[in-house]
Amino acid sequence: MGGIKEYVNHNVANNREQIEYHIEKILELIGEEPGREGLLETPARVTRMYEEIFGGYSIDPRDALGVTFDESHEELVIVKDIVYYSQCEHHMAPFFGKAHIGYIPSGRIAGLSKLARLVEAVSRRLQVQERITTQIADVMMEVLSPHGVMVVVEGEHLCMCARGVKKPGSKTVTTAARGKFREDAAARAEFLALIRQS
Repeated sequence: MGGIKEYVNHNVANNREQIEYHIEKILELIGEEPGREGLLETPARVTRMYEEIFGGYSIDPRDALGVTFDESHEELVIVKDIVYYSQCEHHMAPFFGKAHIGYIPSGRIAGLSKLARLVEAVSRRLQVQERITTQIADVMMEVLSPHGVMVVVEGEHLCMCARGVKKPGSKTVTTAARGKFREDAAARAEFLALIRQS
């Protein structure tokens, strides 16, 4: 995960046997033979995967920001291109993309890597992209009390690309603006221009 702390879903770890049993039953119900060589370890593999991809349930997203610091800097801070992976709560199909977070501190800052941890904590659970975007912005406002927060999340959804309307390559973009970014069009424009720069 490129240095980002992995969160582990302890509910999955504590219910491993039951989850493996139900995955085996699903394999049977879709017409597969769970006893064949290629599938023998699949229930255990899927369960281990669930521990990781649903690890966000094991942490309060506010705690992901960790220790904050007093700092007099009150200009725009941006962390962009934070890669995330999540699971659509409607189809349990993956969606993934990049999150961009900007905020204007009002005396408190978080370590830059903590913003990536926040994205992890929010995205590694059954989600919709709109909620991920909103939760990131709301946690930033609650924990840091900045002058403003702006979040842009881009996503590609397998429930739309690989099934249903089958439109591969289509992207969804969601935004959340709080404080100064909601009130000031110039602040929003500055943030959007900076995240577009390579």
